[in-house]
Amino acid sequence: MEKKTKDISKSVIRRLPKYYRYLERLLLTNINRVSSKQLGEIMRLTAPQIRQDLSCFGEFGQQGYGYNVSELKNEIGKILGVENSLKTIIVGVGNIGKAIFNHINFSEKGLNMVAGFDKDEKIIGTDFNGLKILSISNIIEFCEKNIVKVAILCIPEDVSKHIVEVLRGAGVEGFWNFSNFELKVDYRDIVIENVHLEDSLMTLCYMINNKNKK
Repeated sequence: MEKKTKDISKSVIRRLPKYYRYLERLLLTNINRVSSKQLGEIMRLTAPQIRQDLSCFGEFGQQGYGYNVSELKNEIGKILGVENSLKTIIVGVGNIGKAIFNHINFSEKGLNMVAGFDKDEKIIGTDFNGLKILSISNIIEFCEKNIVKVAILCIPEDVSKHIVEVLRGAGVEGFWNFSNFELKVDYRDIVIENVHLEDSLMTLCYMINNKNKK
């Protein structure tokens, strides 16, 4: 199946994990076929929006039949790269780093967690639930030797940009930034996804405080 991968909007790309998640839920409830209308009702999207999104990557489903849930989930998984097992590290194994490692099944998301890095001598050399904690001073050598592609950043703002520069030079291509600030660099050969937990919390507060206002 030929995939149309050029000029796909970020909004479509950001919806792909949502499709994957909802299709997975349908399979868990033994639903094997779904129409764009039914999927739209579940996901709170319109049927035309779903068809338009999926058409960016090829032709899925059959008219009058809908989508085979398992096949569509697998195809979206391939698009997302969940089978690629990209080698991944966590930089900063404090409370946030440990929480992320404990609560996300990285192998199901296309990532292979290989090590954590920190500067705290008390935890360097230890093992946190199977995650080896290594010294930040060895991070370049480790990434080059192990062909690490993704780094999860749980470190302060004042060192994050430097770490990105260093890891980019060591071959790392993607950064998941939990440093609670907008990390921007002028390189087109790397990808940065900034995560702002406090923004989400304040959005929730706003919605609560204004839900009865007209």
